[in-house]
Amino acid sequence: MSPTALMIVDLQNDYFPEGKWPLVGIESATEKAVAVLEHFREHALPIVHIRHEFSSDEAPFFVPDSQGAHIHRSMAPQESSNEAVILKNNVNAFLGTNLHQHLQTQGIEHLVVIGAMSHMCIDAATRAASDLGYGVTVLQDACATHDQTFNGVTVPAAQVHASFMAGLAFAYAEVTDAAEWLKRHP
Repeated sequence: MSPTALMIVDLQNDYFPEGKWPLVGIESATEKAVAVLEHFREHALPIVHIRHEFSSDEAPFFVPDSQGAHIHRSMAPQESSNEAVILKNNVNAFLGTNLHQHLQTQGIEHLVVIGAMSHMCIDAATRAASDLGYGVTVLQDACATHDQTFNGVTVPAAQVHASFMAGLAFAYAEVTDAAEWLKRHP
């Protein structure tokens, strides 16, 4: 496999039950994410933690310098030359950050993407990474989202997630499960 990095997107406190914007299935997704993170650490592979803070104190979640904007303890970065933290203020992790430059400096050609929210930051980061020429694998069961409402219709989180994963799988990424990916990369 080409030089690969794990990109953990926005697994931050506000997305958990005690936070301001809890996601459906976040605990299950995080269990899978932890297993993948441990694999990358055991093999001394590069890891990039993406942390979102909105630029305004009026934000509904991920308020600057708040506890909710901190990375969840289960995914906390370790002090290591293999782990970087990129702060973003936009949905797309590449927009307005040095993420692309960091990955290029590391010689990364492929990203394994996990995190939240499936329909926003996972979608945007995956599409941007593909557009920039990276190979991308999304571990769908290590991602989470929540119900969405549009024109008075509420779409359950599972359907939101499935729709976005189907779109990414069509043209932007390999979409698979964490256990399947780990089995192929012992």
